[in-house]
Amino acid sequence: MALAKSRKYDLILLGATGYTGRLCAEHIATSLPTDLKWAVSGRSHERLASIVENLKGYNVQRVQPNVEVVTLSLDDLRSLAKKTRIILNTVGPYHKYSSPVVQACAENGTHYLDVTGETPWVYEMIQKHHDTAKESGAIIIPEIGLESAPSDLLAWTLATLIRKELSLNTREVIASVHQVNSQPSGGTLATATGILDHYSLTEFMKSSAPWALSPVTGPKSSKAVPLATKLLGVRKNQHLGTLTTSIAAGPNVAIVQRSWGLLGGPKSYGPHFQYHEYMRVKNSLAGFIIHAAVCLTSLAMAIPPLRWLMQWAAHNIYAPGQGASKEANAKDVFELRAIAEADQDVPNPRMAMAKFRYDGGIYYMTGVFLAEAAMVLLTNDDLTTNLAGLMTPAMLGQPFIDRLRNAGVSLESRIMPQKQ
Repeated sequence: MALAKSRKYDLILLGATGYTGRLCAEHIATSLPTDLKWAVSGRSHERLASIVENLKGYNVQRVQPNVEVVTLSLDDLRSLAKKTRIILNTVGPYHKYSSPVVQACAENGTHYLDVTGETPWVYEMIQKHHDTAKESGAIIIPEIGLESAPSDLLAWTLATLIRKELSLNTREVIASVHQVNSQPSGGTLATATGILDHYSLTEFMKSSAPWALSPVTGPKSSKAVPLATKLLGVRKNQHLGTLTTSIAAGPNVAIVQRSWGLLGGPKSYGPHFQYHEYMRVKNSLAGFIIHAAVCLTSLAMAIPPLRWLMQWAAHNIYAPGQGASKEANAKDVFELRAIAEADQDVPNPRMAMAKFRYDGGIYYMTGVFLAEAAMVLLTNDDLTTNLAGLMTPAMLGQPFIDRLRNAGVSLESRIMPQKQ
């Protein structure tokens, strides 16, 4: 958009004083172009000024960010959105604070990126602001952090590879969190324990239904799930190992399904496409214990007194804005693996495999996603000309993957040998 290119800033980082916001600001200061016109924004000038002062230590030669003090009123946010081409938003819980941010960006043709994992809120934003954003030319991409960029990019990579190399559609992608050793931040805990205070159980279930975020009605799975798997939550896959329920699967599946719909539904990954996500465990007993814990936690979240107790406990682990130290984060690893099956009616359909890995803190990785996605939007006019509305990480395609690789992310894929 010509209007957007004439604005004061290339990007504004909203919520820069929070845990993820500080890490994102660090990546911008150390890795993005030194002539980038940017600002950090939030409610406290003093805290923002402290962030800017700390950033000078990373690169004194670069253009330092300005400070933009803003409340979360719609009028303030509209003024903020008009100043910049992109807003990176790390202010959560998103259902509590960030709806007016999306509205301001959608109305003013300002691109928007965030790192929520709140499916009911994303569903609400799609219903309210997708059409407005399409009209204004704004690209709105929620869940471009740990949830749900790795899952979405792996599914896109595998479906693209199978179509390119085998000229086939993709029937199913099964993903597994192969390795993760990280502590949740205060913001994550506050979001997880508070979302049912905002949305009713009916609203939560509606937004979490299969294909609820997709603009195109998706196919029903043709594979029956064994009763034992349903009850015990454990399944085995010869390529991925013993798998169980993943607490992050819901938001990730919903985003992958939306990508399928946005890319053309049956014409994109294929008419029978399914995506499932699990967590790898050492054995079936561990898998059952984790599955049971997830089910019991979900049940407790639906009962207000137990939910309030969990909120109190979460606040005493890390308050919002806090998280693990930089030294602790340096030892973190996140690895997601996926296996894809081509859509062939033969005994041994062709398969492809992919692996996403990042060594370092998952919250720093999330900051990397935000910053690098912003650079894709700033430097790819062909992409931004053809996109508008509530999009997904996969819509940024190969340019996004290339930037992530340059930033330290490993994403590998290959066609597996034909079974005889």
